[in-house]
Amino acid sequence: MKMTKVAMSGASGLIGSALAAELAAAGTDVVKLVRRPARSADEISWNPLEPADGLEPGSLAGITAVVHLSGAPIAGGRWTQARKAVLRSSRITSTQTVVTAMAAATQRTPQSCPRILLCGSAIGYYGDTGDRAVEEGSPAGTGFLAELVRDWEAAAAPAVAAGIRVVNLRSGVVLAKGGGMLGPLLPPFKLGLGARIGSGSQYLSWISRTDEVAAVKFLLDRDDLCGPVNLTAPEPVTNAEFTKALARTLRRPAVLQLPAPLLRAALGELASELLGSSRVRPAKLVEAGFTFRYPELGAALAAIVT
Repeated sequence: MKMTKVAMSGASGLIGSALAAELAAAGTDVVKLVRRPARSADEISWNPLEPADGLEPGSLAGITAVVHLSGAPIAGGRWTQARKAVLRSSRITSTQTVVTAMAAATQRTPQSCPRILLCGSAIGYYGDTGDRAVEEGSPAGTGFLAELVRDWEAAAAPAVAAGIRVVNLRSGVVLAKGGGMLGPLLPPFKLGLGARIGSGSQYLSWISRTDEVAAVKFLLDRDDLCGPVNLTAPEPVTNAEFTKALARTLRRPAVLQLPAPLLRAALGELASELLGSSRVRPAKLVEAGFTFRYPELGAALAAIVT
């Protein structure tokens, strides 16, 4: 199905900004969901924290698909109770708002409403996997982030009952210049102050922003794919391997170590995400024939930081 007009939340974020540019370059009209009054025809005003009427169903007329990417940064500070509430509402409540509007639109104008929802999600669903590799059919893990992602995906489920194709984008750590995980890492690494985290044996499931965006576009066009899809590179690496690869790319040493107790003292519960292991494989993408431009970490880092 040709994507002629896509509505997108989080269009100014790390992934959304690149995706919007790629879609526009391919001839797709991109309409951004904004939290202020709309200023042009390519904007729709919404209130993501009002599930019942935060998005007018009529504003979705003529939209082919919705890509919902909004959510407060997971690593935006210590996980206090207040911060956890923000992380949940920015994902779960906003998803309920989108789904409510889309479901209503299918009843009012079934011939001109979006029947595809690509909804942000995360590989945090699997929890700490240790050395065990997991795929889309693996069970949910435990802990705050796993529970958050489980409830986030559940918030999108009513759209399926309304006849909408829903894809849960279980993204890994997205690597891009100037943002995401690499943003705060590059300055110390360039100074030769790169350090592995804890033992360094924990797995990191990563993906280049180039492949993340390409995968989302791929999933928009594949009517046969639905449900959770892991957006990660084919081969996860350990933190020690990642540290070594980034230092090698920058031609700098990286012999330091951030002790686990120090991280826990500084970050509290959030430290568990840095010290935990996430060994996730993109089984659905691979089986569907998606081709990664950067399946290996070294080539991805070289393209991003040099």
